[in-house]
Amino acid sequence: MSTCTLSRRGSEAPASPIRALAGIARDTADRGITVHGLNIGQPDIPTPPQMLQAYRDFHDEVLAYAPSDGFPDLREALAAWYTNGGGVNRPIEADDIVVTTGGSEALMFAIACVADPGDEILVCEPYYTNYSGFSHMLGVEVAPVTLSAEDGFKVHPDRIEAAITGKTRALVLPTPGNPTGTVLTADELARIAAICAERDIFFICDEVYREFVYDVPAGTRAASLLDQPVADEHAIIIDSVSKRYSACGARMGWLVTRNSEVREAALRFGQARLSPATVDQYATQAALTVPESWFKEVIAEYQARRNLLVKGLRNIGLDVTMPQGAFYLAIPLPVEDASEFCRWLVGEFDLDGETVCLAPLAGFYRTEGLGTREVRMTYVLNQDKLTRCVTILDAALKAWKAR
Repeated sequence: MSTCTLSRRGSEAPASPIRALAGIARDTADRGITVHGLNIGQPDIPTPPQMLQAYRDFHDEVLAYAPSDGFPDLREALAAWYTNGGGVNRPIEADDIVVTTGGSEALMFAIACVADPGDEILVCEPYYTNYSGFSHMLGVEVAPVTLSAEDGFKVHPDRIEAAITGKTRALVLPTPGNPTGTVLTADELARIAAICAERDIFFICDEVYREFVYDVPAGTRAASLLDQPVADEHAIIIDSVSKRYSACGARMGWLVTRNSEVREAALRFGQARLSPATVDQYATQAALTVPESWFKEVIAEYQARRNLLVKGLRNIGLDVTMPQGAFYLAIPLPVEDASEFCRWLVGEFDLDGETVCLAPLAGFYRTEGLGTREVRMTYVLNQDKLTRCVTILDAALKAWKAR
């Protein structure tokens, strides 16, 4: 018998609560049941034609490496996009940007740049689970600041400041938020940026959903950390094409920082993995030409979906916080164990041949025992499907209670 064993890093790696039920969902679909996936942020909005055409237009005879930090033309285009269409008021230079294999790699590079094994990052829970996943890979601890559904998952700067310790190296915070939909105001962002600068910790701001803000004038974007000069040496921005252009499969993202040492460290990590994908960079550059009218239509559709889903869930008796942005809901269910309910829902229950896959929220918390009765739902499906999902969930909850 082999005496080889996994590393602790491997054996203790946390499973993703977002994809944990994917295998059960596939088995259910194989039985002929329609599974509506509300567990993962995979939009059904068509990818812009400009981006798809760029793939078709690639005809090089050799599919070669790209530079480790991305093609210069793409980095120039991204820098120009931020100030010309991306709603950032302070200039960004091409040399502030490192192109990465998705926003996920940008996140991993950012944490690796600023924290050593045994150091801590702060997160506001419930949080995007990969903040924990990548920290685990890097031997970095995660310390939580708990948000409350009772006040709409509002982020309180004073609570962040109180949580900073001698081990804290960075705050990792999204705006708009996943899974809560919370959007920081410019004043809140400025206060948090000032705290990070004063306490000399990095602020890794996940801005991949900046376009997805609701109940605001068309074309409004969430405030960006790039507009906070107090944090220039402490700010690291994570960005991506995945959600913005409904192009999750492109696996193209980037890290933005005015801190040259962080940028150079990220580049060295990039050199170790050689290069980001070549063809996807051409598609990303083409995506930057997508007109504002496309975004206005997409955001209007998401707002309509949000309103429909929140109304439907409230009509079946669920207490739902209206999200301000992104396309997620964090909601409590009238069950003792949401994980058990979600497994049963997608694996054993159906309503006329249809069921729903949700993401149990416990895995989005660091504090043991929190989120056990909560789930995350996305509104990335069309309105007819969302209406049907509410009907299925209502029937499932009644069946669960009657068991």
